[in-house]
Amino acid sequence: MIYTLYGFAIFFFIFWCAMWLLHIIAIFYGKYRLHRKVPSLPSDEPYPGVSILKPLMGVDPHLVSNLESLFTMTYPVFEILFCIEDEKDPAIDVVNALIEKYPKVHTNIFIGGSTVGVNPKINNMNKAYEATSYDLILISDSGIRMREDTLQDMVEHLTEKTGIVHQMPFTSDRNGFAATLEKVYFGTAQSRMYLAADCLRVNCHTGMSTLMRKAVLEEQGGLKTFGCYLAEDFFIAKSFIDRGWKTAISSQPALQNSGFCDVNSFQARLTRWAKLRVAMLPTVILFEPLSECMVIGGCAAWAASLLFHWEPLVFYLVHILAWFLCDWILLSTVQNGPLPFKRFDFIIGWLFRECSGPYLFLLAVVHPEIRWRNRIFRLTWGGIAQEVKPRIKC
Repeated sequence: MIYTLYGFAIFFFIFWCAMWLLHIIAIFYGKYRLHRKVPSLPSDEPYPGVSILKPLMGVDPHLVSNLESLFTMTYPVFEILFCIEDEKDPAIDVVNALIEKYPKVHTNIFIGGSTVGVNPKINNMNKAYEATSYDLILISDSGIRMREDTLQDMVEHLTEKTGIVHQMPFTSDRNGFAATLEKVYFGTAQSRMYLAADCLRVNCHTGMSTLMRKAVLEEQGGLKTFGCYLAEDFFIAKSFIDRGWKTAISSQPALQNSGFCDVNSFQARLTRWAKLRVAMLPTVILFEPLSECMVIGGCAAWAASLLFHWEPLVFYLVHILAWFLCDWILLSTVQNGPLPFKRFDFIIGWLFRECSGPYLFLLAVVHPEIRWRNRIFRLTWGGIAQEVKPRIKC
């Protein structure tokens, strides 16, 4: 029995050390990789054309400004293909108004989608994908706000051996506790794993803003091939990697700028992502809870008291303080400027996120079915999705 306890103690302490290594990698790699100007293409080499797929559903208070940021990009050659499933969707009027305002931008609207799998996003985009004109495809979610040079930054990271360039998820500056909570999560817990994974060449791809080579997709049957997955972004990246292509993050994080921002919907989003991770990588059930500050801190404090006879409470409090300071440094690195909230707001948001994280993961394991808008999906091991009570179209 005593050997078993010592075995667990050694495991927890080594895992704790590994987490601190990830902290260090994320901070230094973030300073090296993010907000760093890359060399432009030679003046005699034209920039390749890019087809932008923009799936839309409904209108939120920031939709107009988010979509307009696409029209005002300084990239020389691109087209915007809007994908709208419902012909009565009010987003159509928003798009038409912007097309009228910016007549020189090449745009098109695809209404109705096509059923090629269970993934609503793939179904919505497939018609537009098949009509794309250029060899590079950018998938950009409706809530993403682009800077004038974002697309240029992404293309300049696309080397001969790179098949996918994606933006690390982050958020725009917004007001309110929910916005603070989102920025804290994406600038700390999410960024830590994302940056460390990219540095170590581990698949961390998220599809909210991603540039990819169409020819590689076509080799696999096109976008519709991934319609059987809800986490299509992970499996698209995996298929590229399996074929010898590299993936990379661009220097600019993705600025999520949804007009609807509340704590409950954000936590539901985190829970849905956890369910996807569990289905795709079952080992997540063991290791993800241990990556949480409060959980691994408690385990490491017990391990240190058993192995080295250190005071566990002091160890635990120092651990939390050090983790907090590292997260502040990382968030400041990702933000690359003054934070839009006070330090006290950061403390409250950080504590709320760290304390609620293990509970949300447990909730994801206990209730594995995924609710996406008005649909419910069940995942099998390996990430393949099945819709529960599919909608019937007349």
